[in-house]
Amino acid sequence: MSAVTEQAPANRLRKNSLGVGAITFMVISAAAPLTAVAGGTPLGMLMGNGAGFAGTYLIVTILLLLFAVGYVTMSRHVGNAGAFYAYAARGLGGLAGGATALIAILSYNAMQIGVMGLLGAATAGLFAGWGINLPWWVWSFIAIALVAVLGYRQVDLSAKILTVLVLCEYLVVLILDIAILRTGGDSGLSAAPFSWTQITSGAPAIAILFCFAAFIGFEATTIYAEEARDPEVTVPRATYFSVLLIGVFYMVTAWLMAVGAGVDKLLPALQGLQDPTTFLFGLSDRYAGTMLSHAMSILFVSSLFAGVLAFHNAVARYIYVSGREKLLPQTIGVTHSLHQSPHVASVIQSVLAAIVVGLFAVLGLDPVLALFSWLTNVATLGVIVMMAVASLAVVMFFRANPAARENALKTTILPGLTFIAFVVIIYLIVINFGSLSGAGGFLGVFLPGLVLIAAVVGLVLASALKSRDPVAFENLGQPLKD
Repeated sequence: MSAVTEQAPANRLRKNSLGVGAITFMVISAAAPLTAVAGGTPLGMLMGNGAGFAGTYLIVTILLLLFAVGYVTMSRHVGNAGAFYAYAARGLGGLAGGATALIAILSYNAMQIGVMGLLGAATAGLFAGWGINLPWWVWSFIAIALVAVLGYRQVDLSAKILTVLVLCEYLVVLILDIAILRTGGDSGLSAAPFSWTQITSGAPAIAILFCFAAFIGFEATTIYAEEARDPEVTVPRATYFSVLLIGVFYMVTAWLMAVGAGVDKLLPALQGLQDPTTFLFGLSDRYAGTMLSHAMSILFVSSLFAGVLAFHNAVARYIYVSGREKLLPQTIGVTHSLHQSPHVASVIQSVLAAIVVGLFAVLGLDPVLALFSWLTNVATLGVIVMMAVASLAVVMFFRANPAARENALKTTILPGLTFIAFVVIIYLIVINFGSLSGAGGFLGVFLPGLVLIAAVVGLVLASALKSRDPVAFENLGQPLKD
């Protein structure tokens, strides 16, 4: 018996494998909804502006929707899996593209590896309750191995797993939200968390930074442009759906968390906890019962796993595109003959994760206070820098291509405003980096400095490419031709 199979295109990602739903869930899983609600939101409330954190989510959601307008408008002209890198290269030139590519590789690696620390610690705590006591790094290495297998294979397999995990995360939090809503919370429903007084109380700048960190991952919709079905429609829809789903979910849940504890009682309650990340589970015990809390504990771990898998997929594509377009060695920029996955880049990311996790384990550094906190804050800074670059790139691209005939509101006004907003936020992150990450002294300067170092390395690589292969340099960020 013989069969004839169509040969897959050489060195191409798997086309037409992802629809709107799959891409949306891939990027929402990177934002790790349950992790953000259980971990980031209580910390943002405690260190930031208390009950006003819900209102801060609303402001950040609006800002990211404004950013998305220019972002998706340009996506129709940039069908490249390099996303931010491709935007920078097309709008600001190859040198800026090279710098952005290395910032992206640094940022998504830092986020993925940093979350590996929290995943290891959370999994160790979960299994310790069941009588299985293993060090955090054992669980982190197990996760690295699982992610390596899934990242090596077809992207739609990862998407199916992430969809199931994300739906379960949303379900358990929505059950708690409804329970608080039905009872009216501690002292009745209140709109106070959305008042300007609450939003500007405490340290609103730190609250804004925590909110942005909770959204990281949504911008990855364009990374899957080469694998999307009808990308000119799929990518914009997935981007808007992601921002709205993440933003509304976070905002409503943060509001109900404040109402559940009592707007005036929220900060004292958080300050009285040894570990603020247990706050959500306490609300669950109070309003929905311990069974839901147990389910949340398990899904908290699966949320972290979904996040590391999604970030692995993102960084593998940045590494792959950088190799394919000769910024990095071309041997990296190849796809698997069967799965059409960026398998070499995937292996590189997995090895890098294993090395960093192993280093932190050998040095005896804390997986949460060091590995997670330090690296994820570097990642947050890097991604917001890339958002600023992308906003400016949109403006410059359409100025240079008036034949595109896009609306000036989409191509100039809104991207220009979001560029200014991101520059302000970058400044706030840099001056507050020590408070956010817990890294003082030399580390407080070196860690955010990694983003600048990555940019310089990218500039050097792009300059070298320009010298040895001017045609490849001019083609940086260009869409692939069928």
